Amino acid sequence: MSTSAADSAAESVGKLSMDDTNLPEGETQLSKNALKKMAKNKQKEEERRKKEEEKAAKQAAMWSTQGQKAQAADDEDMDPTQYFENRVKSLAALKEVGINPYPHKFFETMSIPEYIQKYGGLENGVHLENEQVSLVGRIMSKRSSSSKLFFYDLHWSGVKVQVMADARTSELDEAEFSKFHAGVKRGDIVGLTGFPGKSKKGELSIFPKSAVVLSHCLHMMPRQKKAGSAADNEKKGEVWIPGKTRNPEMYVLKDQETRYRQRYLDLMVNGEVREIFKTRSKVISYIRRFLDNMDFIEVETPMMNMIPGGAAARPFVTYHNDLNMKLYMRIAPELYLKELVVGGLGRVYEIGKQFRNESIDLTHNPEFTTCEFYMAFADYNDLMELTEQMLSGMVKELTGGYTVKYHANGLDKDPITIDFTPPFRRIDMIEELEKMANLNIPKDLASEETNKYLIDACVKYDVKCPPPQTTTRLLDKLVGHFLEETCVNPSFIINHPEIMSPLAKWHRSKPGLTERFELFVNKHEVCNAYTELNDPVVQRQRFADQLKDRQSGDDEAMALDETFCTALEYGLPPTGGWGIGIDRLTMLLTDSQNIKEVLLFPAMKPQDEPPTKGTVSGLGNLLHTYFLPPPSRYLAVDKFSKFLVKVYKVYNERTPVDH
Repeated sequence: MSTSAADSAAESVGKLSMDDTNLPEGETQLSKNALKKMAKNKQKEEERRKKEEEKAAKQAAMWSTQGQKAQAADDEDMDPTQYFENRVKSLAALKEVGINPYPHKFFETMSIPEYIQKYGGLENGVHLENEQVSLVGRIMSKRSSSSKLFFYDLHWSGVKVQVMADARTSELDEAEFSKFHAGVKRGDIVGLTGFPGKSKKGELSIFPKSAVVLSHCLHMMPRQKKAGSAADNEKKGEVWIPGKTRNPEMYVLKDQETRYRQRYLDLMVNGEVREIFKTRSKVISYIRRFLDNMDFIEVETPMMNMIPGGAAARPFVTYHNDLNMKLYMRIAPELYLKELVVGGLGRVYEIGKQFRNESIDLTHNPEFTTCEFYMAFADYNDLMELTEQMLSGMVKELTGGYTVKYHANGLDKDPITIDFTPPFRRIDMIEELEKMANLNIPKDLASEETNKYLIDACVKYDVKCPPPQTTTRLLDKLVGHFLEETCVNPSFIINHPEIMSPLAKWHRSKPGLTERFELFVNKHEVCNAYTELNDPVVQRQRFADQLKDRQSGDDEAMALDETFCTALEYGLPPTGGWGIGIDRLTMLLTDSQNIKEVLLFPAMKPQDEPPTKGTVSGLGNLLHTYFLPPPSRYLAVDKFSKFLVKVYKVYNERTPVDH
């Protein structure tokens, strides 16, 4: 405090003292120095009071670091197993006294998104104490400044609202309030009833008068460990949108194995993951709406087939006990859909799962989603234009423009830009392959001469093609090496050879080729379409040619489907057929380099668990008890048990058994 301020205060106090004519008897007027000292003390007291008020306000708004650390130590600075056991015990204690820890129902008056929409415009510091609302959500963050004031982040439907639980506004007394909130943990789902308002710093909050835990998270939740994470961006309102880059390394839960095996946990703590699957849903909705607007009808066809047709792929085999026959999980719905066009349904489509018993890698999953449609009186030229309209329109709707950013070369490299502006590039397969590889492929693509020529070409350019080295497979490998590598922006590879396209119609002006295209984006196939073959005689011959490849060892070659050929004999009109992979398209729009990122529950190997004493029996128990010390005894027993199972299987297969 300055000297002038003290003098001024002393002067004012002195005036009061000198003007006071009612001093008690025996008291004298205070000296000027005493008055100045009194004023200084008063000023210091005022400053101290203001500092305490500011400190209390700061604690209410941001919570003290010491309080937060103490809370973390109480809740989660312990072994995860111990944490789980403690939570189970606390719930058991509630049940013992007749309290149901999992209530059947809680009546919410509005959702959190509705709450934000209604009260988001409140002025800072405004509390609507006369209004009452009830919200439900999951607690994702908990902190406190004292046993009388707790702060939570309440999440649901991808958004959050702050909870300011103050003992002064609670219906519970202080002891009950402290006990209840000490038992609320991160991950719990709660119901709150209170009044809306905003903090002084402008954060929309609910001030609960009552609260109930609706479901308890028994496991320790992953915790954000460093600033700059995706969770931080969400707090700042920086929400990821399709077409933008993302970095899973910045997620709260980063471990891929855990994310894919426990997708519920991934969705719970990583906000961007929820947006990925919302984007996937929007992709499917856009395709469905686009086709519906063109008067297509959506249909459903069988997923278990007697003949695996419609594509060249290895099927999954199952068995129907009642019919006493093998069945195949469908590899494509194509043949059924074309039979519907024969029947008079001129525009049909199906969105659904296909199953192919093939390798799992970054772009392949044995179970995947496609959309296929068939359009009477259209050819592959019409379908190329339709594809450009659909995909460019979809990208524009989801991203706001025609370009997307994609980490094609890994997260540690700069992303590339993929441009979906129509029209897309067109590449004639054989012509361009001959140019780029300096080849002169024989005209008769089905000849032995061509097969030998392509084998030599693969050797020359070190293009690997494991057996069987059919002409179809050799061409596919060469096209992948020379042409597909150039297709970063959407590009149509067109006019495939007949031997590669058993269901496509021959080209009207180029003998030996078909009217077919594949759309490649970022060097991967996204879409496949052609003018449909509708001549039943030629179709039977194509199936016969495929049978030769199958006999050569190509188990992906198509089998003869006599039912389909019979349908063609009734007349399939000129038709265009089209199929797109939903998973790969979603990968492009969400900057996903692994197909598992866009599948809610991707195919995973089962986790290996060490055998326990309880799973060992018979001779295994003998070994367990007498010979080996743990843990080596468990491993030995496990290996020996597996060996006995193999011996039994071999014996059972070689020896007839009467059942």
